[in-house]
Amino acid sequence: MADQAQKLRNIMDSSIKNCNNEVNNSRYKAEILSITSGKGGVGKTNFTINLALSLRNLGYEVLVFDADIGLANVDVISGVIIKYTIADLLKDSKDIFEIITDGPNGIKIISGGSGLREISLLSEVNFNRLLAEIEKLESHFDFIIIDTGAGISDTVLNFLMPSDEVILVTTPDPTSLTDGYALLKALAIYGYKGKLNVVVNMAKDRKEAEDVFHRLKTVANKFIMVDLEYLGFLYYSNIVVNAVRNQKPFVISKPNSQLTQKINIMALSITGRSKFSNKKIKKTFAQRLKEFLLREGE
Repeated sequence: MADQAQKLRNIMDSSIKNCNNEVNNSRYKAEILSITSGKGGVGKTNFTINLALSLRNLGYEVLVFDADIGLANVDVISGVIIKYTIADLLKDSKDIFEIITDGPNGIKIISGGSGLREISLLSEVNFNRLLAEIEKLESHFDFIIIDTGAGISDTVLNFLMPSDEVILVTTPDPTSLTDGYALLKALAIYGYKGKLNVVVNMAKDRKEAEDVFHRLKTVANKFIMVDLEYLGFLYYSNIVVNAVRNQKPFVISKPNSQLTQKINIMALSITGRSKFSNKKIKKTFAQRLKEFLLREGE
């Protein structure tokens, strides 16, 4: 196990050197990762923060966008105090960079607050301003990670549909799987074109996690013709419970734990997909969001 951990650290160190050159010399748009779940209580936000920290440790500029309206707790898990939200941007004409909160280890955080409750109902002036401000972020960050609300709602779909990748966090619990499948079905109906990833959280072992994924993948392939990618799994562990209680993410508090190793492997997988190769020709997240909302309004 020690050899495996050292091997992973060597890979991470090598990736940091390569990524620093790639990031600093790149003018590409940010990669938008939306992390979601079919139901609450599956560890979605905890996964979001730790993945963001792992990507940051690789040398990337990372912004976490807390869009879990009503249940936003990125600040609680990361141990920061949020001063401004999107509502302040829309009501008080603050710049998008003025509402960014410094998170642990150099990640940045924006809270959606009540200002994102009904994007489609914003006035035309506020809507266009919001899109323009979001677009500013895309040239300043390598990854923008959106922590959406749980379940299916217009607000959740508004964030998922324009994203480059969606990461569905589920658990072996039958209701979590059923609700997760329902969310995938909604994405299929609306014609989502990005990559769909699955993370199985709170699994008792690798076999259970892989069985859960294969069941979900089989059903998705058969009934909604959606291809899923297995990003990985996390054990149920008291390390997570203690990290949440102490408001210190386990990637920071337990850098050598198996949980952190697994998060690091997922981060390496995400960054190793040649994702920056087509950034100069793709539309921005803001442009895709506008197109989706306009299409829905027809």
